[in-house]
Amino acid sequence: MDYQLYRIILYLHVSSVILTIGPFFILFPFIKKLREANEELTKAYLDLIKFAVQVSKHAGHVLFVTGILLVWITSWTWTTSWIVMTLVVMLCSGYFIARAFSPTVRKFNDPNQDRDAAVRKLYRSTWAYVILLMLILWFMVAKPTFW
Repeated sequence: MDYQLYRIILYLHVSSVILTIGPFFILFPFIKKLREANEELTKAYLDLIKFAVQVSKHAGHVLFVTGILLVWITSWTWTTSWIVMTLVVMLCSGYFIARAFSPTVRKFNDPNQDRDAAVRKLYRSTWAYVILLMLILWFMVAKPTFW
């Protein structure tokens, strides 16, 4: 194995983890401000949320590809318990991000929607997604053995 190639792929992998998780932490104050925001600010905050989700999704694609490459060029196997658990939680988080953010953000365009309920749901969804991503990060760093 070319050690330099390994280091480059690992660097890309870690960088993509940062870009996958990081944007969600800056969203919390903006989500809270949605309760009182006027129409113009609401649009700006929702655009920021959409942008953060897009950055996270695309960084997740890089994360996935570099993860595959790392398994391929190292001695890890696809049946290693922490890799299997990472993939399971990652699939769940992919489903979650598709179902949690876009429909909730669209609800802000509905004048009959309860804004407080939508803000609470968006806030809870953001925390749930961060927890899922942090669980994946824990699998990758701690590499626990389950079987």
